[in-house]
Amino acid sequence: MRINMIGRNIEVSDSLKDAVNRKLGKLDRFFSPDTEVQVTLSVERGRQKIEVTIPVKGNIIRSEQVSNDMYVSIDLVEEVIEKQLKKYKSKLYEKHKAGGSFTEEFLENDYSEDEEICIIRTKKFDMKPMYPEDACVQMELLGHNFYVFFNAETGNVNVVYKRKGNTYGLIEPEV
Repeated sequence: MRINMIGRNIEVSDSLKDAVNRKLGKLDRFFSPDTEVQVTLSVERGRQKIEVTIPVKGNIIRSEQVSNDMYVSIDLVEEVIEKQLKKYKSKLYEKHKAGGSFTEEFLENDYSEDEEICIIRTKKFDMKPMYPEDACVQMELLGHNFYVFFNAETGNVNVVYKRKGNTYGLIEPEV
């Protein structure tokens, strides 16, 4: 596993590099040696944030943690990623029969799932064709963080979502 680290509004000191390598190094047993891990350390308005992104054969494992102390954020991000890996191991194994970027040890160990995923409600609704901008307005009117709609421009089902800083995102399927 190769860890690529960058800093935004922060100088990545040797002690920070050591802490990240030590903590994320624990995840080494889950991934093959050629797996690239992207780590971004940043400071925004006094908040210490770490973002970890691990691309694995068509999927992305990602966690972002914020605290008042960068070392606490590093500890938290490692715990969250390990928990995600253990929780979804069986699904990842089925999806990636050959194992993809994961080690045999990880795929062979049986990790108990903490929580069972249970869909408790199914919602059906009519979708009128609309433009992404109109979907954003509708989302705001409903007070939601996302809105599913039928895109009048592309003819596909899309999702608009609220981002930080009062901006919006659009999710489109690749056809």
